[in-house]
Amino acid sequence: MSSTTKKIFLISTIVIPFLLYCFYYYGMMIKNAPYRYADFQSISMVYGPKDSLVNKFNSRTGDYQYINKRDSLVKMHVKLTDNDLLYLHHKAADLGFWDFPSNERGDTVKEKPVRYIIEFKYKTKTKRVVFDSNFQGDPKLIDANKQLIKEIDQSLTTAERRLKK
Repeated sequence: MSSTTKKIFLISTIVIPFLLYCFYYYGMMIKNAPYRYADFQSISMVYGPKDSLVNKFNSRTGDYQYINKRDSLVKMHVKLTDNDLLYLHHKAADLGFWDFPSNERGDTVKEKPVRYIIEFKYKTKTKRVVFDSNFQGDPKLIDANKQLIKEIDQSLTTAERRLKK
């Protein structure tokens, strides 16, 4: 057997089956991913003091209400664009939102924390996380929660500015 024949034999018996298996395995993983943007339906976020979750947003209906700096309730209809929703979906995936525990509550006896309830709805699954601002857990998890809340808030602020123009 010549060296060229040996190389061809090695490639055809080891490398090609390995590559075919990789394409099959990862193709199935991507196809069956539980949180795909193609299946995305809506984002909702409710937040405020634990006893009164007054601030609300729902991307499906576009209803948005919040307490402004003068302690008055502002209600409006805000629609996020597809690009905004795609950005938030990818940001949640980057931060590992799908792996967050669903209950991240802190001690509510000593102080009154701000509670955030963030929900991403898809056709077959829903991911809902309850996060208190005084949650005592992994600092990386707390930072990821705060970053996601900040990103959603920035998207809402941007959409609100688009309405006012």
